[in-house]
Amino acid sequence: MKIVAVCGMGIGTSVLLKMNIEKVLVQLGLEATVEAVDMTTARSAGFEANIVMTTPDLVDKLQGLPAEIIEVEHFFDLEELQTKLTKSLL
Repeated sequence: MKIVAVCGMGIGTSVLLKMNIEKVLVQLGLEATVEAVDMTTARSAGFEANIVMTTPDLVDKLQGLPAEIIEVEHFFDLEELQTKLTKSLL
C-alpha cells in the first residue's frame, strides 16, 4: 500500500500531512509506505500510489490519477485523517 501526501511544492504541507498519516496508521495498526510529493511529481508519468491525500484546492488538479484521491480539510486533525483512511483501507 502506498499513500502519497501532495501539496504545491512538496516541502511544507505535504510533509506535515505525511507525518500525521503515519501517526494514524500506527494507531490503526496498519502498514503503508507514505511519501510527501509536489504537484509536478504527482502528475508525472509513472506516478504510482493507491491513495493520494491533499488539500481541497488541489483535488481537481489531481483528477485522472490512478489512485483514490482524498481531500483533507484539517491536516492536524488526526480524527479526520483516521476516519478518511479507515473508510478507504478497511
